[in-house]
Amino acid sequence: MRKTMLGNRSRDTAPELLVRRAVHAMGLRYRVAARPVPELRRTADLVFTRARVAVFIDGCYWHGCPEHYIEPKRNVDYWRPKIARNRERDLETTAELAQRGWRVLRFWSHEDPLVVAEAIRDTVTGR
Repeated sequence: MRKTMLGNRSRDTAPELLVRRAVHAMGLRYRVAARPVPELRRTADLVFTRARVAVFIDGCYWHGCPEHYIEPKRNVDYWRPKIARNRERDLETTAELAQRGWRVLRFWSHEDPLVVAEAIRDTVTGR
């Protein structure tokens, strides 16, 4: 049986759901998996349109977490440039959104969801 990447979710991951529940419990409302800037083909995990805050919960494997990323033993010629391109795209996205007046928050999926939610709340509410 051949493995596919269909099981790899781009949204509604477990870490993302934990953060969303915590943020929602704090009384904040947001858009899920939305483009902060419609003409820019980038989707943030949580978007606070009025506060102009875009939140990304980056998976340790797909975004090359310096703490948890382990390079695969097979197909290195495929995976190494793919992960490197993901990291480049993350930097480009952050820079582009910041240039357009957005505050960009990036968190790793291994971070404590309550700590992440508090950081989001503080940024959105200006605390």
